[in-house]
Amino acid sequence: MEVKITPAALSGSVIIPPSKSAAHRALICAALSRGESRVTPYCTSKDIRATVSCLKALGMDIEEDRNGYTLSKGKNTNGEILDFNESGSTARFLLPIAAALGANVTATGSGRLPERPMDTLTTLFRQHGVKASSDNLPITLNGKLTGGDFCLPGNISSQFISGLLMAAPLIGEEVNVIPTTALESVGYIDMTISAMKKYGVNIEETNNGWRLPKGSRYAAANTVIEGDWSQAAFFMSAAAIGGDIKIHGLDFASLQGDMAALDVFAAFGANISVEDGVLHVRKGGLHGIEVNAANIPDMVPAIAATAAFAKGKTVIHSAERLRIKESDRIKTTIAALNAMGIKTEERADGMVIYGGNPVGAQIDGANDHRIVMAFSVAAAYAQGESTITGAGAINKSYPEFFEDLKGIGGKLI
Repeated sequence: MEVKITPAALSGSVIIPPSKSAAHRALICAALSRGESRVTPYCTSKDIRATVSCLKALGMDIEEDRNGYTLSKGKNTNGEILDFNESGSTARFLLPIAAALGANVTATGSGRLPERPMDTLTTLFRQHGVKASSDNLPITLNGKLTGGDFCLPGNISSQFISGLLMAAPLIGEEVNVIPTTALESVGYIDMTISAMKKYGVNIEETNNGWRLPKGSRYAAANTVIEGDWSQAAFFMSAAAIGGDIKIHGLDFASLQGDMAALDVFAAFGANISVEDGVLHVRKGGLHGIEVNAANIPDMVPAIAATAAFAKGKTVIHSAERLRIKESDRIKTTIAALNAMGIKTEERADGMVIYGGNPVGAQIDGANDHRIVMAFSVAAAYAQGESTITGAGAINKSYPEFFEDLKGIGGKLI
């Protein structure tokens, strides 16, 4: 799938879809709970569909309707295939849960997911009674996790820590999760702890990590999933560059790390206000900034697209984890910027962007949803028509993105 975009100023209102990060956590906690839980609204992204499918394969009872999900803990199964599709979150959350349930399963994935390392988890599995056939997908698991100390680096994906925390109540013994280095993306660990608390699991913070006592268990609850700040960033970018957009559905007390978008786009020079719970972003005189992306890696493409229109130099650093996303997001972001005539410098952990006047171009979406969305916004303000290939990648996280872009004046076919 490719999309052609003709320049047009973007203005109006958009309702942000449910947070993928919050949805993964709520659905998992609800599915593992005794009693019946309700999670709303219904989520259409491929990543969330992967999580729901894998929970069903693990024996959880899940009924879906157009408004959401009704979930309860079912009977554990063995011998099933867990297809994570391209969802790293699903893989890192559900591998520990399958191991803690003692489910003897084979886990697979597609796209670049089999290239993304899982040895952080498989090493721990082997230390705690579970055989893992490989350190990369496909992986076959045999055995049931035992309790004790789970020590792992804190400066890699926080999803490994979140997965172990969510699995811990299923083990039946005391569990201590202990980071061995400084934490990154700590906001997403806080989201996990908050979701688990809502479903009856209290996690004790210790001097060196987190403790879950023996006897911890999930209890049923109902959740309404908040809007996704990482998706809001694309529309904040669109408004900052040259528009006037009101963004609905966001929680301003959110634990999502990407709520940092408020500070990032304000630093660029966008005019930002909140009116009756609605985020209002308007264009400003944009100038280059420095961004530490350690805790907000998913926002980098939207930041880079904005930097292309800002005066001066933007430096993005501490983003080395982008190398192992759906694409090497440092390289694919730079390739898109270069195609639009924007000078960049690649660094091991990020990039330097020299703002200018982007021109319409043929842009490789690189099978990466965030590259497609970020440069669809950039294309709306470029000089001349742009074509973005691989545009179907938006289905991974935000299938309605192009319809919402049209709704605020985007011209695309």
